[in-house]
Amino acid sequence: MSKCVVLHSGGLDSTVLLTKLIREGYDCYPLGIEYGQRHAKELLAAKHVCEALAVWEKQQTLFLRQLADLIQSALTGRGDIPHGHYEAEMQKATVFPNRNMILLAIAAGYAETIGAELVAYAAHSNDRAIYPDCRPEFVKSVGETITLGTDGKVKLLEPFVDYRKADIVHEGFHLGAPMQLTWSCYEGQERPCLQCGTCLERTEAFVRDGTRDPALTSEEWEKALEYLRRYTP
Repeated sequence: MSKCVVLHSGGLDSTVLLTKLIREGYDCYPLGIEYGQRHAKELLAAKHVCEALAVWEKQQTLFLRQLADLIQSALTGRGDIPHGHYEAEMQKATVFPNRNMILLAIAAGYAETIGAELVAYAAHSNDRAIYPDCRPEFVKSVGETITLGTDGKVKLLEPFVDYRKADIVHEGFHLGAPMQLTWSCYEGQERPCLQCGTCLERTEAFVRDGTRDPALTSEEWEKALEYLRRYTP
């Protein structure tokens, strides 16, 4: 059984990834990182997901709040979270510079420490337009760097890199992933705003899959559909 550190935010993508790897027999060690993000509520969602998947005793959360003092974006309170389609130019305000490089480097060090052969993360093709650290060139490069930096002990696993988010939703239902427990909204309020880029991306993914978001009430789902119609180019 391969041992695997899974970067797990508590969001939909990483939750489906964690579920997939558990179902496939990997010995999974979820890793959540609080880097000063205004939507740190996702880490509470991560706790609930890990409890539901019976891996909470293997979960670790690393607190790096001071990163937000050095590296800033709308995700850490520098300006407002833009509302609108996730591929719109204004969504670049939500880029936390080089985030995945930072988080994957930490995960690789943790993996080598505990004797894990793999680090997994849930980058997918929807995010390529805005986030450079989700593009295939980055994924290939950082995978090589992790292998080199650990003397071949740790490799990168990225099974969703060519998926669209709707494909991840479809797989989530197939696997029985606890998607109803996940959190995606960048605003980090009590309930999802349904209008930020990540909320709209999530709504669109369920619509494309022909399903509805199990994390939302019926009233919220109707509002989510309304906002998607309003903001879709």
